Amino acid sequence: MAAIEPWALKGELMLSCNCTVFCPCVLSLGLHPPTEGHCQTWGGVRIDEGHYGDVPLAGLNLGLILEIPGMMSRGNWTAAVYVDERADIYQLKAITKIMSGSARGTTRVLSIMVGKFLGVQQVPITYETEGNVRRFKIPKIIEGEIEPIPGTSPGNHTVINNSQYWIAPEIIVSRANKSRFRAFGRNWNFEGRSAEICPLDWMGP
Repeated sequence: MAAIEPWALKGELMLSCNCTVFCPCVLSLGLHPPTEGHCQTWGGVRIDEGHYGDVPLAGLNLGLILEIPGMMSRGNWTAAVYVDERADIYQLKAITKIMSGSARGTTRVLSIMVGKFLGVQQVPITYETEGNVRRFKIPKIIEGEIEPIPGTSPGNHTVINNSQYWIAPEIIVSRANKSRFRAFGRNWNFEGRSAEICPLDWMGP
């Protein structure tokens, strides 16, 4: 068995799902189902700093889709991963280990909860920030634009801090201005639905 290398990813994650605003999974930890009884979600990742062993990962973008049939804690998730077309073979292998959960650490939950893995595809991916708005695009697959929900203090967002959410302990509560996913026989449109922006700080093993 190949040794698991130390790894880390820092950057930002944006996520759009089928829940009404705001998704209870952030706080329920599996105690309550998603607002629609099941979860359909896609996420985009911008890696600002990152490595897997000696393999550098900074500057790459990732995409992830998840489909969860009920409460998160019951498992049987379906997942797929999209990797930036700019990644070389070593970066592709490293990201596949991280996003499948086999590299342990923060993403180990994926190796436990995912029952059906649809695979990894290399595609062109863009992750853009314009003011408070985040845009994520994989041509012909994902097109999303999400924006934070303002708080009472001018210029500040509505933020959830110090939760036990596996993705991040700080979540900016957001809403999708545009959110389409088309692949694997699925055609999702989550415009106006729940979204999140999270500082990314994952590591392992």
